[in-house]
Formats: sequence, C-alpha cells, structure tokens
Amino acid sequence: MGDGYYLQADGPVAAKPYTLLRMALQRSAKVAIAKYAWSGRERLGLLRVRDDAIVLHAMRWPDEIRSPQELAPGAVEVSEDEIEGAQALIDHMTRDSLEGSEFVDHYTDALAEVIKAKREGHALPAAPETAAPAGQVVDLMSALEASVQKARASRGEDGDADVHELPAKKKTTAKRTAKKVTAKKATAKKSTAKKTAAKPKRSA
Repeated sequence: MGDGYYLQADGPVAAKPYTLLRMALQRSAKVAIAKYAWSGRERLGLLRVRDDAIVLHAMRWPDEIRSPQELAPGAVEVSEDEIEGAQALIDHMTRDSLEGSEFVDHYTDALAEVIKAKREGHALPAAPETAAPAGQVVDLMSALEASVQKARASRGEDGDADVHELPAKKKTTAKRTAKKVTAKKATAKKSTAKKTAAKPKRSA
C-alpha cells in the first residue's frame, strides 16, 4: 500500500454523497476499494475514514511489487528460547495507544527551532549528543532480556523477565581448569621449597 491522501468533496453537490459514504464506512467499520486514474493509468485505492474525512491509500498492482524472496536473509539458526524471548519483548512493548514523546516528530520540531533562530538572528540551538553506535551483539538472549527489563521499568513493572538463559560457554570451563592447574603447580613449588630448606648442610 502506498501513501495516503485526504479526499475532499468537489462542491456542494458532492457534499451529501461524500458524507453518506463517510458515515456508512464509519458505522460498518469497513473500508472500500475504489478504482481511479492517476498518471495515465488505472489504479486501485483503499478508502478509509479518519476523523471527518475520507482518506485514499494508493494500492499497487502485482507487477509493481518487488518480490521479497531476494531480500530475505539466508538460513539462520534460531532457537525456541530466542523466539520466546522475542515474544516476551513484544508483549511488554505492546500498548493500546500511540501517544507519548516517542511518537512525536522531534526532527521537524528541531528544524523549526533552527529556522526560527536564523530568522531572528539568534545562535543556533545545540544539537543533542547521540550515543555511539553499539558493537555487534554476540549474546542475543542477553540483549532480549535487557530489552524486556527496560520495557518493564518504563511501565513501572517489577519482576524478572521470562527469558531463558543460554547454556554456559566452554571458555568459562577452560578458564576454571587453567586456574586449578596453576594452583597445583604453585602448591608443588612450595612443597619443594620446604623440603630443600629442611636438608642438613654438610660440614667442611
């Protein structure tokens, strides 16, 4: 589906059919499909109601839609725990309304401030510092768990996230083994030192 366009009644004669269509769509909670001409070609459009106006969303013909098969990534191994973690994140991020500071067009607001400052001859507002891009995420489950915890905190919820941990890595076991071997060597050196000190010295 393409961009949306507000439709306007073309004069007083079209006002009543426009209003009837809008009210009928609104009460039935349905949308309408219409055919219209644009740029010398017939097109399909989806009509829906928004507030007191009818909005037309341009639709694409099959030959205008690119196949998504060439865009999909190759074979990727995903575990059930990772899928459940992603679902838990989606559940905690789900909301009933799109209201809040995260749904505000900050770019347009900042641009308006810059234009106003230039027009009035004031100093340009300082640009906010952006966080440095994070490196490659190695542990996907840890990232999902952190995201779920952040979503809980933003909603004022308590409790641990229902995300399963990945099994321990072999590197940890290797480090522990190395520590044990080093400890044994150190003990052996101490014992040798004690025995050498206990030997009696020969008289001249």
